Amino acid sequence: MYPISMSIFDGKLTIEVAAASGIEAVTKRELVRLGYQPGGAVGGRIPFEGTYSDVLRANMFLRTAERVRVVLGKFCAVTFDELFDGVAAMRWQDILPADAKVIVNAKSRNSRLFALSSIQSIVKKAIVTSMLRTCASFDESGALYSVEASILSDEVTLTLDTTGEGLHKRGYRTYLGDAPIRETLAAAMLQLSVWEPSRAFIDPFCGSGTIPIEAALMGLNIAPGILRSFACEKFENAPNLRPVLQNEADELIKRDVKLHISGFDIDPDAVKLALKHAQRAGVRDSIHLQVGDMRALSSRFSHGVIVTNPPYGERLMEEAELRALYADFGRVCAALDEWCVYAITSYKAFEKYFGRRADRVRKLYNSELECRFYSFMAPPPKKDRSKV
Repeated sequence: MYPISMSIFDGKLTIEVAAASGIEAVTKRELVRLGYQPGGAVGGRIPFEGTYSDVLRANMFLRTAERVRVVLGKFCAVTFDELFDGVAAMRWQDILPADAKVIVNAKSRNSRLFALSSIQSIVKKAIVTSMLRTCASFDESGALYSVEASILSDEVTLTLDTTGEGLHKRGYRTYLGDAPIRETLAAAMLQLSVWEPSRAFIDPFCGSGTIPIEAALMGLNIAPGILRSFACEKFENAPNLRPVLQNEADELIKRDVKLHISGFDIDPDAVKLALKHAQRAGVRDSIHLQVGDMRALSSRFSHGVIVTNPPYGERLMEEAELRALYADFGRVCAALDEWCVYAITSYKAFEKYFGRRADRVRKLYNSELECRFYSFMAPPPKKDRSKV
């Protein structure tokens, strides 16, 4: 007879949230707003303490995070024997069912163990060895469990991915236009701006609609993960809390909020995609999307916020075209002199051709492409004294 195991998901957990370079502080603020007390970011990972319910909540509600992992264990190892022994000593029967399909990924930095394929192989062998001590067989025919072995300065951290497909895959974007921006980056750009749901919003290069859709999701308080599932929902030894979480997400939606969000693009096919994506996201009635040339941009609102992902020269346009486009964009924005403007691009001379030095510049990454996020501020709207 084999000993009965207890699931690690029944107790307190150390949870790590992964964020892209440059937006760790944004993700940390999100965790604080959700009621958690996160630690400092290390290597793009932000730790906090919680339960399995908090694992699901982080996956469901974080708009800028890339992935949520559970920390399984930590130990030091400078030889492959020490790595094997450290992994094999863990109670994997409390983590995995007997039919778990286990894949192992590895990372190493500043460590004596650095051959990633060897680390993966040894960790997998140690897991199987440990499981066979308590299971009659280990056939890996069941749900996928993705384990990461990360070694930093000879300290091994083993984590279990709970997300599955990256959190930027909300479930509404089934078609991709040219040079798409990740949903998580779009949400971070919005949170780095001064936009809030009562203010007018325009994306003059909206493409397939990601930025205005993310703005609408934020404005209506629709959870970014409400349309998708997560890897941990298939874990045999995790409690089924999705119905509770789904109900929480549904109750938090602000269905009566009036938003002033517009997206324009010169490409009719891109706007068709944007309309499809907005429909799938459940925000079609909260966004105005239409074909339009940025050069004709105007608004009936005196104040507002522009957040956009204009074309980059590396992918879509010749440099002369790009310079002319940015110059025209600068002239249009100068006419909207009480609007704040935020733009992300990899073109390093953007400010020169836009015609104005940014008030703030941040380094962000659109997938693997290093970009700059430019902030051009405007005076805040004057308060209506009659309403004070």
